Amino acid sequence: MDSVKPSAVSSKKSKLARTFAKVLHIRMLSGASAVDDGEEKGKGRTAVKKNGAADSESDSFDCSDEDQQERGAMEAFLAKVFANITALKAGYAQLQYAQCPFDVDGIQVADRSIVSELKSLSELKRCFVKKQFDLILPETAMLSAELVEQKSVVKLYEISLKKLNSQVRLKESEIIFLKEKLEEAKSNNKVLEKRMNQSGLLENLQLSAVNANHLARVLRHTVKTVRNFVELLVDEMKSCGWDIGEAASAIEPHVVYFKEEHKCLALEAFVWRVMLEGFHFPNFALPNESLPSDKKQQKKLYLRRFEETKSLKSKQLLGGHGQKQDSTFAKFCRVKYLQLIHPKMESSLFGNLSQRSVVSSGKIPDTAFFATFADMGRWVWLLHCLAFCFQPEASIFQVNNGCRFTHVYMKPVTEEVFFLSTQPDLRVAFTVVPGFYIGKTVIQSQVYLSQSQQQQHHR
Repeated sequence: MDSVKPSAVSSKKSKLARTFAKVLHIRMLSGASAVDDGEEKGKGRTAVKKNGAADSESDSFDCSDEDQQERGAMEAFLAKVFANITALKAGYAQLQYAQCPFDVDGIQVADRSIVSELKSLSELKRCFVKKQFDLILPETAMLSAELVEQKSVVKLYEISLKKLNSQVRLKESEIIFLKEKLEEAKSNNKVLEKRMNQSGLLENLQLSAVNANHLARVLRHTVKTVRNFVELLVDEMKSCGWDIGEAASAIEPHVVYFKEEHKCLALEAFVWRVMLEGFHFPNFALPNESLPSDKKQQKKLYLRRFEETKSLKSKQLLGGHGQKQDSTFAKFCRVKYLQLIHPKMESSLFGNLSQRSVVSSGKIPDTAFFATFADMGRWVWLLHCLAFCFQPEASIFQVNNGCRFTHVYMKPVTEEVFFLSTQPDLRVAFTVVPGFYIGKTVIQSQVYLSQSQQQQHHR
Protein backbone atom coordinates (compact mmCIF):
# COMPACT_ATOMS: atom_id res chain seq x y z
CA MET A 1 0.00 0.00 0.00
CA ASP A 2 1.36 3.44 -0.92
CA SER A 3 2.14 5.59 2.06
CA VAL A 4 0.00 8.69 2.53
CA LYS A 5 2.00 11.74 3.48
CA PRO A 6 0.56 14.65 5.47
CA SER A 7 1.56 17.02 2.69
CA ALA A 8 -1.08 15.35 0.54
CA VAL A 9 -3.81 17.11 2.46
CA SER A 10 -2.40 20.55 1.74
CA SER A 11 -1.91 19.65 -1.93
CA LYS A 12 -5.51 18.48 -2.12
CA LYS A 13 -6.70 21.73 -0.56
CA SER A 14 -4.72 23.76 -3.06
CA LYS A 15 -6.09 21.63 -5.91
CA LEU A 16 -9.62 22.23 -4.66
CA ALA A 17 -8.93 25.98 -4.54
CA ARG A 18 -7.63 25.88 -8.10
CA THR A 19 -10.79 24.02 -9.15
CA PHE A 20 -13.04 26.70 -7.66
CA ALA A 21 -10.95 29.37 -9.39
CA LYS A 22 -11.35 27.60 -12.72
CA VAL A 23 -15.11 27.31 -12.22
CA LEU A 24 -15.43 31.01 -11.40
CA HIS A 25 -13.27 31.84 -14.41
CA ILE A 26 -15.58 29.83 -16.69
CA ARG A 27 -18.66 31.53 -15.25
CA MET A 28 -17.15 34.99 -15.68
CA LEU A 29 -16.38 34.25 -19.29
CA SER A 30 -19.91 32.96 -19.89
CA GLY A 31 -21.41 36.09 -18.23
CA ALA A 32 -19.21 38.43 -20.27
CA SER A 33 -20.38 36.85 -23.51
CA ALA A 34 -24.02 37.28 -22.52
CA VAL A 35 -23.52 40.95 -21.68
CA ASP A 36 -21.80 41.60 -24.98
CA ASP A 37 -24.62 39.94 -26.89
CA GLY A 38 -27.22 42.07 -25.06
CA GLU A 39 -25.40 45.27 -25.77
CA GLU A 40 -25.12 44.42 -29.44
CA LYS A 41 -28.85 43.65 -29.62
CA GLY A 42 -29.79 46.86 -27.76
CA LYS A 43 -27.85 49.03 -30.12
CA GLY A 44 -29.75 47.48 -33.02
CA ARG A 45 -26.60 46.87 -34.94
CA THR A 46 -27.50 47.04 -38.69
CA ALA A 47 -24.34 48.38 -40.24
CA VAL A 48 -22.24 45.89 -42.14
CA LYS A 49 -18.53 46.63 -42.11
CA LYS A 50 -16.41 46.27 -45.16
CA ASN A 51 -14.83 42.87 -46.13
CA GLY A 52 -17.19 41.07 -43.65
CA ALA A 53 -15.47 42.44 -40.49
CA ALA A 54 -18.61 42.13 -38.35
CA ASP A 55 -19.18 38.47 -39.28
CA SER A 56 -15.59 37.54 -38.46
CA GLU A 57 -15.81 39.25 -35.00
CA SER A 58 -19.01 37.30 -34.16
CA ASP A 59 -17.36 34.04 -35.25
CA SER A 60 -14.37 34.72 -32.98
CA PHE A 61 -16.66 35.10 -29.95
CA ASP A 62 -18.43 31.84 -30.82
CA CYS A 63 -15.08 30.03 -31.17
CA SER A 64 -13.92 31.37 -27.80
CA ASP A 65 -17.05 30.05 -26.06
CA GLU A 66 -16.61 26.64 -27.64
CA ASP A 67 -12.92 26.47 -26.61
CA GLN A 68 -13.78 27.35 -23.03
CA GLN A 69 -16.47 24.72 -22.92
CA GLU A 70 -14.16 22.06 -24.34
CA ARG A 71 -11.39 23.06 -21.91
CA GLY A 72 -13.78 22.93 -18.95
CA ALA A 73 -15.09 19.56 -20.10
CA MET A 74 -11.52 18.20 -20.41
CA GLU A 75 -10.59 19.46 -16.94
CA ALA A 76 -13.72 17.88 -15.51
CA PHE A 77 -12.83 14.62 -17.28
CA LEU A 78 -9.28 14.65 -15.83
CA ALA A 79 -10.65 15.37 -12.37
CA LYS A 80 -12.85 12.28 -12.71
CA VAL A 81 -9.81 10.21 -13.75
CA PHE A 82 -7.72 11.31 -10.77
CA ALA A 83 -10.63 10.82 -8.39
CA ASN A 84 -11.16 7.34 -9.80
CA ILE A 85 -7.46 6.46 -9.39
CA THR A 86 -7.45 7.67 -5.77
CA ALA A 87 -10.56 5.63 -5.07
CA LEU A 88 -8.83 2.62 -6.64
CA LYS A 89 -5.83 3.13 -4.32
CA ALA A 90 -8.15 3.28 -1.33
CA GLY A 91 -9.83 0.05 -2.40
CA TYR A 92 -6.47 -1.67 -2.83
CA ALA A 93 -5.35 -0.46 0.61
CA GLN A 94 -8.56 -1.82 2.10
CA LEU A 95 -7.90 -5.17 0.39
CA GLN A 96 -4.39 -5.33 1.86
CA TYR A 97 -5.65 -4.49 5.33
CA ALA A 98 -8.34 -7.19 5.14
CA GLN A 99 -5.79 -9.87 4.20
CA CYS A 100 -3.89 -9.71 7.51
CA PRO A 101 -5.62 -10.80 9.63
CA PHE A 102 -7.74 -12.63 7.07
CA ASP A 103 -11.19 -11.04 6.84
CA VAL A 104 -13.49 -12.67 4.28
CA ASP A 105 -16.17 -9.99 4.38
CA GLY A 106 -13.63 -7.18 4.22
CA ILE A 107 -11.90 -8.79 1.24
CA GLN A 108 -15.19 -9.16 -0.63
CA VAL A 109 -16.16 -5.54 0.00
CA ALA A 110 -12.71 -4.32 -1.12
CA ASP A 111 -12.84 -6.58 -4.18
CA ARG A 112 -16.22 -5.19 -5.26
CA SER A 113 -14.91 -1.65 -4.76
CA ILE A 114 -11.83 -2.32 -6.89
CA VAL A 115 -13.88 -3.95 -9.66
CA SER A 116 -16.30 -1.02 -9.65
CA GLU A 117 -13.47 1.51 -9.94
CA LEU A 118 -11.81 -0.46 -12.73
CA LYS A 119 -15.10 -0.47 -14.63
CA SER A 120 -15.35 3.30 -14.15
CA LEU A 121 -11.82 3.74 -15.49
CA SER A 122 -12.67 1.58 -18.48
CA GLU A 123 -15.73 3.70 -19.16
CA LEU A 124 -13.66 6.90 -18.93
CA LYS A 125 -11.14 5.40 -21.37
CA ARG A 126 -13.95 4.64 -23.84
CA CYS A 127 -15.27 8.22 -23.53
CA PHE A 128 -11.79 9.62 -24.11
CA VAL A 129 -11.22 7.53 -27.25
CA LYS A 130 -14.59 8.50 -28.71
CA LYS A 131 -14.23 12.11 -27.43
CA GLN A 132 -17.54 11.91 -25.64
CA PHE A 133 -17.13 14.62 -23.00
CA ASP A 134 -19.89 16.07 -20.88
CA LEU A 135 -20.12 19.71 -21.99
CA ILE A 136 -22.98 20.56 -19.62
CA LEU A 137 -22.05 22.05 -16.20
CA PRO A 138 -18.34 21.05 -16.17
CA GLU A 139 -17.81 23.00 -12.94
CA THR A 140 -20.32 20.76 -11.14
CA ALA A 141 -18.58 17.66 -12.44
CA MET A 142 -15.22 18.97 -11.22
CA LEU A 143 -16.52 19.67 -7.73
CA SER A 144 -18.13 16.25 -7.60
CA ALA A 145 -14.82 14.60 -8.64
CA GLU A 146 -12.92 16.60 -6.02
CA LEU A 147 -15.40 15.45 -3.38
CA VAL A 148 -14.95 11.81 -4.38
CA GLU A 149 -11.16 12.17 -4.31
CA GLN A 150 -11.19 13.79 -0.84
CA LYS A 151 -13.37 10.97 0.49
CA SER A 152 -10.91 8.43 -0.91
CA VAL A 153 -7.98 10.22 0.74
CA VAL A 154 -9.81 10.20 4.07
CA LYS A 155 -10.42 6.50 3.61
CA LEU A 156 -6.70 5.94 2.99
CA TYR A 157 -5.87 7.75 6.22
CA GLU A 158 -8.43 5.72 8.14
CA ILE A 159 -6.97 2.46 6.83
CA SER A 160 -3.45 3.62 7.69
CA LEU A 161 -4.62 4.51 11.20
CA LYS A 162 -6.20 1.08 11.64
CA LYS A 163 -2.99 -0.57 10.48
CA LEU A 164 -0.89 1.48 12.91
CA ASN A 165 -3.27 0.69 15.76
CA SER A 166 -3.01 -3.02 15.02
CA GLN A 167 0.79 -2.74 14.99
CA VAL A 168 0.67 -0.94 18.37
CA ARG A 169 -1.49 -3.72 19.81
CA LEU A 170 0.94 -6.30 18.44
CA LYS A 171 3.90 -4.51 20.03
CA GLU A 172 2.05 -4.26 23.33
CA SER A 173 1.40 -8.01 23.31
CA GLU A 174 5.08 -8.61 22.52
CA ILE A 175 6.08 -6.38 25.46
CA ILE A 176 3.79 -8.32 27.80
CA PHE A 177 5.24 -11.60 26.53
CA LEU A 178 8.82 -10.39 26.98
CA LYS A 179 8.05 -9.15 30.50
CA GLU A 180 6.70 -12.58 31.36
CA LYS A 181 9.84 -14.19 29.93
CA LEU A 182 11.97 -11.78 31.95
CA GLU A 183 10.17 -12.65 35.17
CA GLU A 184 10.54 -16.33 34.32
CA ALA A 185 14.27 -15.86 33.72
CA LYS A 186 14.65 -14.01 37.02
CA SER A 187 12.83 -16.80 38.82
CA ASN A 188 15.07 -19.40 37.19
CA ASN A 189 18.15 -17.40 38.16
CA LYS A 190 17.02 -17.34 41.78
CA VAL A 191 16.53 -21.10 41.71
CA LEU A 192 19.95 -21.64 40.18
CA GLU A 193 21.56 -19.29 42.69
CA LYS A 194 19.89 -21.16 45.53
CA ARG A 195 21.15 -24.46 44.14
CA MET A 196 24.65 -23.04 43.85
CA ASN A 197 24.50 -21.94 47.48
CA GLN A 198 23.28 -25.36 48.53
CA SER A 199 25.94 -27.10 46.44
CA GLY A 200 28.62 -25.48 48.55
CA LEU A 201 30.55 -23.89 45.68
CA LEU A 202 32.33 -21.62 48.17
CA GLU A 203 32.40 -24.14 50.99
CA ASN A 204 35.61 -25.77 52.19
CA LEU A 205 37.77 -24.18 49.51
CA GLN A 206 41.29 -25.40 48.99
CA LEU A 207 44.05 -23.18 47.60
CA SER A 208 44.59 -25.55 44.71
CA ALA A 209 40.86 -25.51 43.83
CA VAL A 210 40.33 -21.75 43.77
CA ASN A 211 39.42 -20.59 40.24
CA ALA A 212 37.94 -17.65 38.34
CA ASN A 213 34.36 -18.89 38.84
CA HIS A 214 34.69 -18.40 42.59
CA LEU A 215 35.93 -14.84 42.15
CA ALA A 216 33.19 -14.06 39.60
CA ARG A 217 30.52 -15.26 42.01
CA VAL A 218 31.89 -13.17 44.90
CA LEU A 219 32.06 -10.19 42.54
CA ARG A 220 28.35 -10.58 41.66
CA HIS A 221 27.41 -10.49 45.33
CA THR A 222 29.67 -7.49 45.86
CA VAL A 223 28.00 -5.61 43.00
CA LYS A 224 24.58 -6.21 44.61
CA THR A 225 25.65 -4.89 48.01
CA VAL A 226 27.33 -1.83 46.46
CA ARG A 227 24.17 -0.98 44.56
CA ASN A 228 22.06 -1.45 47.67
CA PHE A 229 24.26 1.05 49.50
CA VAL A 230 24.19 3.50 46.57
CA GLU A 231 20.38 3.34 46.44
CA LEU A 232 20.23 4.11 50.16
CA LEU A 233 22.73 6.95 49.78
CA VAL A 234 20.83 8.47 46.84
CA ASP A 235 17.53 8.30 48.76
CA GLU A 236 19.13 10.09 51.70
CA MET A 237 20.60 12.74 49.39
CA LYS A 238 17.27 13.35 47.65
CA SER A 239 15.43 13.67 50.97
CA CYS A 240 17.93 16.38 51.99
CA GLY A 241 17.48 18.30 48.72
CA TRP A 242 20.70 17.27 47.00
CA ASP A 243 20.90 17.65 43.22
CA ILE A 244 21.95 14.21 41.95
CA GLY A 245 22.79 15.67 38.53
CA GLU A 246 25.25 18.16 39.99
CA ALA A 247 26.81 15.44 42.16
CA ALA A 248 27.21 13.20 39.10
CA SER A 249 28.76 16.07 37.10
CA ALA A 250 31.24 16.70 39.92
CA ILE A 251 32.29 13.04 39.87
CA GLU A 252 32.22 12.45 36.08
CA PRO A 253 32.15 15.74 34.14
CA HIS A 254 31.28 16.10 30.45
CA VAL A 255 29.12 12.97 30.29
CA VAL A 256 25.85 12.88 28.36
CA TYR A 257 23.40 10.54 30.12
CA PHE A 258 20.66 8.86 28.13
CA LYS A 259 18.31 8.75 31.13
CA GLU A 260 18.04 10.77 34.31
CA GLU A 261 18.35 7.67 36.50
CA HIS A 262 21.67 6.80 34.85
CA LYS A 263 23.32 9.64 36.77
CA CYS A 264 23.30 7.43 39.87
CA LEU A 265 25.88 5.25 38.11
CA ALA A 266 28.45 8.02 38.59
CA LEU A 267 27.90 7.74 42.36
CA GLU A 268 28.24 3.96 42.12
CA ALA A 269 31.53 4.34 40.23
CA PHE A 270 32.76 6.71 42.95
CA VAL A 271 31.88 4.20 45.69
CA TRP A 272 33.73 1.44 43.82
CA ARG A 273 36.85 3.61 43.45
CA VAL A 274 36.95 4.46 47.15
CA MET A 275 36.20 0.94 48.36
CA LEU A 276 38.82 -0.66 46.09
CA GLU A 277 41.52 1.91 46.69
CA GLY A 278 44.60 0.01 47.87
CA PHE A 279 43.17 -3.30 46.61
CA HIS A 280 46.51 -4.28 45.04
CA PHE A 281 48.30 -4.09 48.41
CA PRO A 282 48.38 -7.36 50.39
CA ASN A 283 47.17 -5.61 53.56
CA PHE A 284 44.65 -3.42 51.63
CA ALA A 285 46.80 -0.39 52.57
CA LEU A 286 45.71 -0.67 56.23
CA PRO A 287 48.18 0.93 58.62
CA ASN A 288 50.03 -1.22 61.18
CA GLU A 289 48.94 -4.49 59.57
CA SER A 290 51.73 -7.04 59.21
CA LEU A 291 51.59 -10.22 57.13
CA PRO A 292 53.69 -13.39 57.04
CA SER A 293 56.75 -13.02 54.86
CA ASP A 294 56.24 -16.43 53.28
CA LYS A 295 53.93 -16.28 50.23
CA LYS A 296 52.40 -19.66 50.94
CA GLN A 297 51.59 -18.68 54.50
CA GLN A 298 50.09 -15.43 53.25
CA LYS A 299 47.73 -17.31 50.93
CA LYS A 300 46.69 -19.62 53.73
CA LEU A 301 45.96 -16.55 55.88
CA TYR A 302 43.82 -15.02 53.12
CA LEU A 303 41.92 -18.28 52.67
CA ARG A 304 41.31 -18.52 56.43
CA ARG A 305 40.09 -14.90 56.52
CA PHE A 306 37.83 -15.64 53.57
CA GLU A 307 36.28 -18.68 55.30
CA GLU A 308 35.76 -16.77 58.54
CA THR A 309 34.26 -13.69 56.88
CA LYS A 310 32.03 -15.78 54.62
CA SER A 311 30.53 -17.79 57.46
CA LEU A 312 29.55 -14.73 59.52
CA LYS A 313 27.43 -11.67 58.89
CA SER A 314 28.76 -8.13 59.15
CA LYS A 315 27.12 -7.57 62.58
CA GLN A 316 28.79 -10.69 63.93
CA LEU A 317 32.15 -9.68 62.47
CA LEU A 318 31.96 -6.21 64.01
CA GLY A 319 30.78 -7.43 67.39
CA GLY A 320 28.74 -5.37 69.84
CA HIS A 321 27.87 -1.79 68.94
CA GLY A 322 29.43 0.95 71.01
CA GLN A 323 32.43 -1.23 71.86
CA LYS A 324 35.90 -0.71 70.51
CA GLN A 325 36.76 -3.15 67.74
CA ASP A 326 40.35 -4.07 66.85
CA SER A 327 39.80 -6.76 64.21
CA THR A 328 41.34 -6.23 60.78
CA PHE A 329 37.90 -6.16 59.14
CA ALA A 330 36.66 -3.55 61.67
CA LYS A 331 39.69 -1.37 60.90
CA PHE A 332 38.98 -1.76 57.17
CA CYS A 333 35.35 -0.65 57.62
CA ARG A 334 36.31 2.37 59.71
CA VAL A 335 38.99 3.52 57.23
CA LYS A 336 36.69 3.16 54.21
CA TYR A 337 33.74 4.88 55.92
CA LEU A 338 35.85 7.92 56.78
CA GLN A 339 37.15 8.02 53.18
CA LEU A 340 33.78 7.57 51.53
CA ILE A 341 31.46 9.77 53.64
CA HIS A 342 32.69 13.37 53.70
CA PRO A 343 32.00 15.33 56.93
CA LYS A 344 29.88 17.88 55.02
CA MET A 345 27.84 15.08 53.45
CA GLU A 346 27.28 13.37 56.82
CA SER A 347 26.29 16.64 58.43
CA SER A 348 23.85 17.33 55.58
CA LEU A 349 22.35 13.83 55.63
CA PHE A 350 22.02 13.30 59.37
CA GLY A 351 22.24 16.79 60.82
CA ASN A 352 25.32 16.01 62.92
CA LEU A 353 28.67 14.17 62.90
CA SER A 354 27.84 11.68 65.63
CA GLN A 355 28.42 8.62 63.41
CA ARG A 356 31.76 9.97 62.29
CA SER A 357 32.77 10.61 65.89
CA VAL A 358 31.86 7.03 66.87
CA VAL A 359 33.79 5.58 63.92
CA SER A 360 36.81 7.79 64.59
CA SER A 361 36.93 6.56 68.20
CA GLY A 362 37.28 2.97 66.97
CA LYS A 363 33.69 1.98 67.71
CA ILE A 364 30.82 0.87 65.48
CA PRO A 365 27.67 3.05 65.24
CA ASP A 366 24.33 1.31 65.63
CA THR A 367 22.54 2.74 62.59
CA ALA A 368 20.84 1.23 59.52
CA PHE A 369 23.03 3.38 57.28
CA PHE A 370 26.27 2.01 58.71
CA ALA A 371 24.86 -1.54 58.72
CA THR A 372 24.26 -1.31 54.95
CA PHE A 373 27.74 0.13 54.52
CA ALA A 374 29.26 -2.68 56.61
CA ASP A 375 27.48 -5.33 54.52
CA MET A 376 29.01 -3.81 51.40
CA GLY A 377 32.42 -3.67 53.11
CA ARG A 378 32.14 -7.35 54.04
CA TRP A 379 31.82 -8.44 50.41
CA VAL A 380 34.62 -6.11 49.29
CA TRP A 381 36.77 -7.67 52.02
CA LEU A 382 35.83 -11.17 50.78
CA LEU A 383 36.74 -10.13 47.24
CA HIS A 384 40.18 -8.96 48.37
CA CYS A 385 40.85 -12.11 50.40
CA LEU A 386 39.90 -14.41 47.53
CA ALA A 387 41.90 -12.38 44.98
CA PHE A 388 45.07 -12.94 47.00
CA CYS A 389 44.46 -16.70 47.18
CA PHE A 390 45.47 -16.98 43.51
CA GLN A 391 48.99 -17.56 42.26
CA PRO A 392 49.74 -15.03 40.94
CA GLU A 393 47.26 -12.73 42.68
CA ALA A 394 44.21 -11.50 40.80
CA SER A 395 44.52 -7.85 39.81
CA ILE A 396 41.92 -5.25 38.99
CA PHE A 397 41.75 -2.98 35.93
CA GLN A 398 39.51 -0.21 34.70
CA VAL A 399 38.93 1.20 31.21
CA ASN A 400 40.00 4.75 30.44
CA ASN A 401 37.36 7.26 29.46
CA GLY A 402 36.89 7.64 25.71
CA CYS A 403 38.10 4.13 24.82
CA ARG A 404 36.31 2.19 22.12
CA PHE A 405 33.93 -0.46 23.45
CA THR A 406 35.02 -4.08 23.12
CA HIS A 407 33.30 -7.19 24.49
CA VAL A 408 36.60 -8.81 25.45
CA TYR A 409 37.40 -6.52 28.38
CA MET A 410 34.10 -4.84 29.15
CA LYS A 411 30.33 -5.06 29.13
CA PRO A 412 27.78 -2.22 29.38
CA VAL A 413 26.37 -1.66 32.84
CA THR A 414 23.05 -0.98 31.10
CA GLU A 415 22.43 -2.39 27.64
CA GLU A 416 19.54 -0.05 26.84
CA VAL A 417 22.06 2.59 25.71
CA PHE A 418 22.40 0.63 22.47
CA PHE A 419 18.70 1.27 21.77
CA LEU A 420 18.63 4.85 23.07
CA SER A 421 21.73 6.08 21.27
CA THR A 422 21.66 7.49 17.73
CA GLN A 423 25.45 7.31 17.46
CA PRO A 424 26.92 4.16 15.87
CA ASP A 425 30.25 4.45 17.71
CA LEU A 426 29.75 4.64 21.47
CA ARG A 427 32.74 5.22 23.74
CA VAL A 428 33.40 4.48 27.38
CA ALA A 429 32.23 7.40 29.52
CA PHE A 430 33.56 5.89 32.76
CA THR A 431 34.13 2.55 34.46
CA VAL A 432 31.51 1.63 37.03
CA VAL A 433 32.71 -1.83 38.16
CA PRO A 434 36.37 -2.68 37.48
CA GLY A 435 37.40 -5.91 35.81
CA PHE A 436 39.83 -8.58 36.99
CA TYR A 437 42.82 -10.36 35.53
CA ILE A 438 43.33 -13.91 36.83
CA GLY A 439 46.34 -15.16 34.94
CA LYS A 440 45.13 -15.28 31.33
CA THR A 441 41.47 -15.18 32.34
CA VAL A 442 39.55 -11.89 32.18
CA ILE A 443 36.47 -10.98 34.18
CA GLN A 444 34.90 -8.12 32.23
CA SER A 445 34.59 -4.65 33.69
CA GLN A 446 31.22 -2.92 33.65
CA VAL A 447 31.28 0.47 31.90
CA TYR A 448 28.82 3.21 31.07
CA LEU A 449 28.73 3.98 27.36
CA SER A 450 27.93 7.45 26.13
CA GLN A 451 29.27 10.31 24.09
CA SER A 452 30.99 13.10 25.95
CA GLN A 453 30.05 16.71 25.29
CA GLN A 454 33.63 17.38 24.18
CA GLN A 455 33.41 14.65 21.55
CA GLN A 456 30.13 16.12 20.30
CA HIS A 457 31.73 19.57 19.95
CA HIS A 458 34.67 18.09 18.00
CA ARG A 459 32.27 16.42 15.62
